[in-house]
Amino acid sequence: MTVTPLIHPGAPFSDASAASDASDASAAPGDAITLTAVSKSFGAVHAVDDLTLRVRQGESVALLGPNGAGKSTTISMLLGLAAPDRGRVELFGADPAAAVASGRVGAMLQEGGLMRGVRIRELLEMLGSLYPSPMTVERACSLAQLEGLENRLVDRLSGGQTQRLRVAVALVGNPELLVLDEPTAAMDVEARRTFWKDMDEQAASGRTILFSTHYLDEADEHCDRVVVIGGGRLLADGTPASIKASVGLRALRFSVNGGTNGFDRLPSVRSVEVRGRRVELLCSDTDAAVRELVSQRSDAYDIEVTGVGLEDAFVALTNPARAA
Repeated sequence: MTVTPLIHPGAPFSDASAASDASDASAAPGDAITLTAVSKSFGAVHAVDDLTLRVRQGESVALLGPNGAGKSTTISMLLGLAAPDRGRVELFGADPAAAVASGRVGAMLQEGGLMRGVRIRELLEMLGSLYPSPMTVERACSLAQLEGLENRLVDRLSGGQTQRLRVAVALVGNPELLVLDEPTAAMDVEARRTFWKDMDEQAASGRTILFSTHYLDEADEHCDRVVVIGGGRLLADGTPASIKASVGLRALRFSVNGGTNGFDRLPSVRSVEVRGRRVELLCSDTDAAVRELVSQRSDAYDIEVTGVGLEDAFVALTNPARAA
């Protein structure tokens, strides 16, 4: 049998003391995750290259990057599944394997499988029994949106239900740190919304959450910090607002009655997107672009200038040639 999330007996996170723990963490937070000059290569491929990162206890952090950026390798080293070639990795000031063995970490990974031929309740009860004070099966199922499915066989679940079961397995030990790799993959829109509502409550209670996602709206709305890596290196680290501001771009949106060609020749335009009569330009100087637009196109209307979204900032950071 194979169970993807890491589970070990040890001291669990206590919901009962969450409020006091959270206030203590905000006053003088310690480090839940510490990576110091970490590098990891596979042959000639430098998956992680001199990465330094700290995550304080109680933070919710989104780890973003394009495919091949080094996210999965970084998570593997955090969980003690891979050793760095150079540098140091610590969880709560200890070796990752020791932190995992003490029960302080719950992880949900994309690779691996779940025990077949057992029911959800049986699986969660078995895993919870490894901890002195786990969540109840009912609580774990509630957070993972599995209510009413407790007696369903694991191998009779849909893709979205299987994903939610992985969440329940990561939570049932009541860990202090949750590491979630693409947690909402295969979930529908409503399930995603409910999942993040529950995770926001978990973060507010003092639990530390590190998650990777390709849904950038999730990172924008549900984390304290965004960490962007590319080519195994740290590209940006800050609040969602600061990441968006760091790329120095703003969005110019307008509608036209005529043709939609030639807008790439306006001053400072970095990219053009056309949807019917609606046009969106990413510009480094929207004032100059607006002046030229108005002088050239009398048919332009509903003109607005806004900040860029996290997706636009992500593209600019990880693929400058595409944003240029």
